[in-house]
Amino acid sequence: MDWSDKTAQAKVWFESLRDQICAEFEAIEREAGSDAAFQYTPWNREEEGNPDPGGGVQGLMKGKVFEKVGVNVSTVRGSFAKEFAGSINGASAENPGFVATGISLVAHMMNPHVPAVHMNTRFLTTTKAWFGGGADLNPPIPYAEDTAEFHAAMQAACDPHNETYYERYKKWSDEYFYIPHRQVHRGVGGIFCDHLECADDAAFHRNFAFIQDIGKQFLDIYPAIVRKR
Repeated sequence: MDWSDKTAQAKVWFESLRDQICAEFEAIEREAGSDAAFQYTPWNREEEGNPDPGGGVQGLMKGKVFEKVGVNVSTVRGSFAKEFAGSINGASAENPGFVATGISLVAHMMNPHVPAVHMNTRFLTTTKAWFGGGADLNPPIPYAEDTAEFHAAMQAACDPHNETYYERYKKWSDEYFYIPHRQVHRGVGGIFCDHLECADDAAFHRNFAFIQDIGKQFLDIYPAIVRKR
């Protein structure tokens, strides 16, 4: 199946979400009396024998509120190493090609009362196609209120699509961010999902709507927590 149109749709959303998030973060800086703004650096992927490997744009801001925040978008295409391809959903040594598009964000804050955060969502295609991603909160000084509000937002992203999603993907996040040698979870959790398969148009649009809702809820709740703290 040709997934190029679906990849293009996802790419447009990820770039739009980047623009909205960066505008909101810059607004927070202005409210704090800072003129900090994102600096954008395009980059190109390199792969021998690949005339169109893609690339992306790195967005970085250092401010009065945000010590350092990166918001990156990329769309890349190429081939997995043959010895590795078999471990990837829908890829093989005989058919190692892939295309991936997504957004990735990490924010570290000046004030330890304001939680750090991580968010990423993505769409990948091989001979199959799927969405994945999530968001998690990592406060130096945890506030139960912030944790509850963040998880409520993630549940609000999940419940309209499947009432089992929140508990499943919260558990996945807890397991994904567990640090075995310290026997602790990193931060206060969130949600994480992967391999939301898009076997047909209906599945694509259903899963795409869910991934968009994760981004929308993140855009609503995280700036609210930052402003409060």
